[in-house]
Amino acid sequence: MHQPVKRNKKELSPVQREELLSALKARFEKNVNRHKDLEWAQVEAKLETNPGKLWSLNEMERSGGEPDLVGYDKKTGEYIFYDCSPESPKDRRSLCYDREALDSRKENKPKGNAVDMATAMGIELLTEEQYRELQKLGKFDTKTSSWIKTPSAVRKLGGASFVIAASTPFSCITTVLKLTTPPGRSVAC
Repeated sequence: MHQPVKRNKKELSPVQREELLSALKARFEKNVNRHKDLEWAQVEAKLETNPGKLWSLNEMERSGGEPDLVGYDKKTGEYIFYDCSPESPKDRRSLCYDREALDSRKENKPKGNAVDMATAMGIELLTEEQYRELQKLGKFDTKTSSWIKTPSAVRKLGGASFVIAASTPFSCITTVLKLTTPPGRSVAC
């Protein structure tokens, strides 16, 4: 009797893997300015050996994002992907920053929070520095805003950081208020 193949929850089927790699390759070729001097064949070979990273990239894609290669870390040998969707994806909007902010909401609670959503996807929120690098690659968040990683000292005061890129240069706003509406833009590890 033939037993069905059991898959790890964080593993893509061969069809999903092929569709994702095809989408990533098309985006890579369309946006060469984001990753000068990097070759797709090397990136693909590295991704093929790392199903966890592929799964995370697929989660970004599945939730409306557009993950694209933006760099290579020579020290770690890792390729760096950012979500390069023009605006924060619809499924990642109207979120609190983290669980603490979500739990403190008494009325009109959002569906979730950016930190937990990123963790569940196996990715991280961008730092302010990373977000500045993203803005050098194109126009992002001209109509939306994104949560960025907030320093723990600011979180202890009840604040969180988000960015708005509608003006040039973009504004990084850190406030000691319980903010709950901007979405998160994430980066794959």
